[in-house]
Amino acid sequence: MPTYGRLDIAFEKGEGAWLYDAKGERYLDALSGIAVCNLGHSHPAVTRAICDQAQTLIHTSNIYQVPLQAQLADKLTTLSGMSQAFFCNSGAEANEAAIKVARKYGHSRGINKPVIIVMDGSFHGRTMATLTATGNPKVHAGFEPLVSGFVRVPYNDIDALRMAISHWPEAVAVMLEPVQGEGGVKVPDSDYLAAVRALCTQRKLLMMLDEVQTGVGRTGKWFAYQHADDVIPDVLTLAKGLGNGFPIGACLITKAAMGVMEAGNHGSTFGGNPLACRVALTVLRVIESNSLMPHVNLMSSQIVSAFDDALGDIEGIKIRSHGFMFGIELPYPCAELVQQALDKKLLINVTAGNVIRLLPPFVMSASEANLMVTTVSDLVTTFVASQAIESVA
Repeated sequence: MPTYGRLDIAFEKGEGAWLYDAKGERYLDALSGIAVCNLGHSHPAVTRAICDQAQTLIHTSNIYQVPLQAQLADKLTTLSGMSQAFFCNSGAEANEAAIKVARKYGHSRGINKPVIIVMDGSFHGRTMATLTATGNPKVHAGFEPLVSGFVRVPYNDIDALRMAISHWPEAVAVMLEPVQGEGGVKVPDSDYLAAVRALCTQRKLLMMLDEVQTGVGRTGKWFAYQHADDVIPDVLTLAKGLGNGFPIGACLITKAAMGVMEAGNHGSTFGGNPLACRVALTVLRVIESNSLMPHVNLMSSQIVSAFDDALGDIEGIKIRSHGFMFGIELPYPCAELVQQALDKKLLINVTAGNVIRLLPPFVMSASEANLMVTTVSDLVTTFVASQAIESVA
């Protein structure tokens, strides 16, 4: 089905931060498969884990005990401060699980029509429930009637959230991203997550964080909420970078949501199979043992400084970042820059119409980062100048 607006290129090989096409031409990947290949392409430890586990055991089903799944759950709950984990195959599935947890939590409190408060500008997936939760009308179009039980408020507006909670006594949860990636790399105020946490605790609502894009080190900590003081969500969803390209998702909960889901309430045929869990454990070990998050934090500040030097004086440009999430907002729609960057052998993304999004792999070197900054800055400078001339004409 023509569900993707694909670029006219295919890649045959990857190594580190680089992808190679059929002609052997190499391209610097500043997108990491949309925040997936955090360790770069063809990482040797991940490759060995896939090969070794595939020769041993790939799948048995969740009818039986899965020791590697238990090990992964233990590792993730230790890193996150959460209590239990459910494993699936994608971010959308992880968010579906979170939505089901919230609804079941509401019914356990005697609320027959539970409401989940979600955010404008959000993105949570393409299934019916997750696209309804997503705060983008373009994602909704053509799929009405949408799923009931969602109320939307502006992102990074604690007063609007407080009013919504007061207006909807059926509210059982607040679902949000700690940084809105698809929404344009929007980083909230530094006290926003703590304020959401306090409100949810006060009103006995589940705080549900979608860290599908921000989790597993992308922001320079294991999870983005760990940048805030004394914030642990009640429900946490992960995917993307957890498997470095191998499909796996996770929905983690704390004690506030424990006991809500029982045997038979939810499940997944492939979720948490031995191969997926072996890969995810390897990814976590590599990030930890190679001190990649300190590298992300150091390189992030250098990249932002370089972009500020190159683009900071251009009117209408805003640079946003959190770890290895970079958003360059332009005063004009700029989707055409994706192809222009591809012509320069650089892979980027444009989201929210006018925001260049960069999600480089954690293994990107200083010289590779410099090439990324220089190429993007040159493209932006030329593009903005041409648009300004056209607007005058």
